Amino acid sequence: MKTYILRRILIVIPLLLVISMLSFFIMQLSPGNYLDQMRMNPDISRELIESMEEDFGLNEGIMTQYFAWLGQTLQGNLGESFSYRVPVTQIIGSRLFNTLILSLSAMVFAWVIAIPIAIYSATHRYNILDNLFSVLAFIGLSIPNFFFALLLLFLIVRYNIPLPVSGMTSVMHDFMTPREQILDILRHLIVPTIVLGSAGTATIMRQMRGQMLDVINSDYIRTARAKGLKESTVINKHAFRNAINPMITMFGLQLSSLFSGAALTEIVTGWPGLGNLMLTAVRSKDLYLAMAGLMMGSLMLVIGNLIADLLLAVNDPRIHYN
Repeated sequence: MKTYILRRILIVIPLLLVISMLSFFIMQLSPGNYLDQMRMNPDISRELIESMEEDFGLNEGIMTQYFAWLGQTLQGNLGESFSYRVPVTQIIGSRLFNTLILSLSAMVFAWVIAIPIAIYSATHRYNILDNLFSVLAFIGLSIPNFFFALLLLFLIVRYNIPLPVSGMTSVMHDFMTPREQILDILRHLIVPTIVLGSAGTATIMRQMRGQMLDVINSDYIRTARAKGLKESTVINKHAFRNAINPMITMFGLQLSSLFSGAALTEIVTGWPGLGNLMLTAVRSKDLYLAMAGLMMGSLMLVIGNLIADLLLAVNDPRIHYN
């Protein structure tokens, strides 16, 4: 197992290099750069634009820009944001915690709700609740997150539900006690968590229900029941452990989104996360900020896949890594 983990870690290095190169070149395919909007402003002198172009390194060729960025990154310097004129690490650091707590809360919300419902639906197939859960799951899969967010905010305002509709903190947050500040953030977290977790809940529930149905109809499950084992033991110990394997892989893929955020959900709910920040960076061609977000997402995807593989080996003794 240690050899396998070491080999996977060593593979990450060339993989991230290839991803960084492709991402950098793809971002350069669209015409123009960050300074094009400034060139259209007659109040900004040509000398200032040329000076900024030299400061940002945009007057160099693509290969020169890439290797300059790569050299800085290997030294722990992700560069300076064109828009904010501050180090990229400082901008990401200011919003990283916000995105992390939102993504974690949405993931916990989705898995804690979806797995029990899926098990119940599979063991009570086609009854009233199973049909109801299926309808709700299809609705959750069909409605875009931003539309669901708008609908939820409308209901909160229309029926005077005591929940915040925007932002991460209240106006008086800085004057609260530490305990009140935590509760204030948790209250603001409710709406974006429900919005972001609803689609995940629907997806996980449908996938887990299908896996449970396949396993429940297997021969070894019928044999376990024929031996007189309790139904709870058959479902929880035998069926669930075999049905959960594909879900572990899905869990590993979801880990990659921990630091990615959800741009549309953040925009609608006013949550100050990385998703909206990275979307703005890509649209404005803020090269170094966008590259930092892409590389962070790629690294989390690789780590998530590794964690999923390790969890599969823990859950299923038939799986061995050499």
